[in-house]
Amino acid sequence: MEINLITKEIIGAAIEVHKQLGPGMLESAYEECLCYELSLRGLKVERQKPIPVVYKEIKLDCGYRTDLLVENEVVVELKAQDVILPVHEAQILTYLRFANKKIGLLINFNVTVLKNGIRRFIL
Repeated sequence: MEINLITKEIIGAAIEVHKQLGPGMLESAYEECLCYELSLRGLKVERQKPIPVVYKEIKLDCGYRTDLLVENEVVVELKAQDVILPVHEAQILTYLRFANKKIGLLINFNVTVLKNGIRRFIL
């Protein structure tokens, strides 16, 4: 599946989850529901995918995990925060770099209108 179609499906699924749940839930609830919604759309989803830190030719398992990896192409980080901080943006960019992926979505469900909580990152 082409990467723009994958991101479109992810965003559509996230909007559906937000319509059903609204803001104010825990991140884990959104993650569970989004995984279900993505599976209904026929997408392969890996949850809490480990991402090793690469330092001078060695891989270190430091406990970093991306929330979702969809179709082995798109890194998805979920938040339920009042404000997305620069550290959250740095987090997804780091995950993209270490996972060797090009596209990431940072989705903050703690907003009134979900389109205001979605940011797309290209590495």
